[in-house]
Formats: sequence, structure tokens, C-alpha cells
Amino acid sequence: MRPDDALEDALVRTSFRVMAVLTRIGSEHDLSLTQLRLLGFLRDRRPRMTDLAVFLGLDKSTMSGLVERAERRGLVARGKSPEDRRVVDVFITPTGSELAGRLQEEIRAALAPYTDRLCADDRHALTQLLASLSGTPPENGGKEGSTNAL
Repeated sequence: MRPDDALEDALVRTSFRVMAVLTRIGSEHDLSLTQLRLLGFLRDRRPRMTDLAVFLGLDKSTMSGLVERAERRGLVARGKSPEDRRVVDVFITPTGSELAGRLQEEIRAALAPYTDRLCADDRHALTQLLASLSGTPPENGGKEGSTNAL
């Protein structure tokens, strides 16, 4: 057994639990995991379609379909960028923002049985460690490369 096997196992088990929570909550709202990530990412951003596709790891046609489905539900909209009228931005609508807020509360409640086991100092340390693993400084609020905690 290699020294990091226990760490890798713990990371995988934890990610499975988190993914199960996200998948369950998303499905309760008729959202795929990718749609859930889309709403989380758009909560405090107005990215270009191309930047959104890169973040979500999707090609252009798949990204367009994802946004079109969310638009039909009234969750997101597309518009010309204020900085460059040739560029199309994607932004969350008030309906999408309200749903994203509810989703975040549901996710927080579903993860609480795990996070509440930790004292405040351990939660802070875990936040720092996870930010380091994800390449996002914790003082950045988890914005870059995150889903804004959903």
C-alpha cells in the first residue's frame, strides 16, 4: 500500500457522497448535474458563452443546447456583452437566481450531517485544504473554477 492510498480513497469516497447529494437534489428539480453547475456558476458572473463552455468542459454545440434548455425554463438568458456588442454573454434570470438560492440551501442542509461533525477550526482547515486542492485561493471566495458552492 502506498502512503497516499488512504488520502486518495478518502477523496474519492467524499466526492461520491457530494456527487450523490448534488445529483439527487438536481433531479428533484428536474436538473442534470451540468445544469446545476451552470446555475451555480452564473450566480455571480456574466460569462461569454465560450468561457462558460471551457469551464463546464463542453463543446460549442453542447453548450448551446444546455443554455437553450435553461432559457426555455426561464432560468438563464443570453445577451450582448456590455463591453463588446459582438460577444454573447449568458446570465442568470431572477427565476434562475431564486432557484439557485433554494438549491444552495438544500445542498447545505444535505451536507450538514457531514460538515457538522467538524469543529469550526477543522471546517476552516478543510476549507483551506480543499481550496488548495482545487487551485482556488480561499480568500477568493471560491469563485475561480468553482460553482459558487452551488
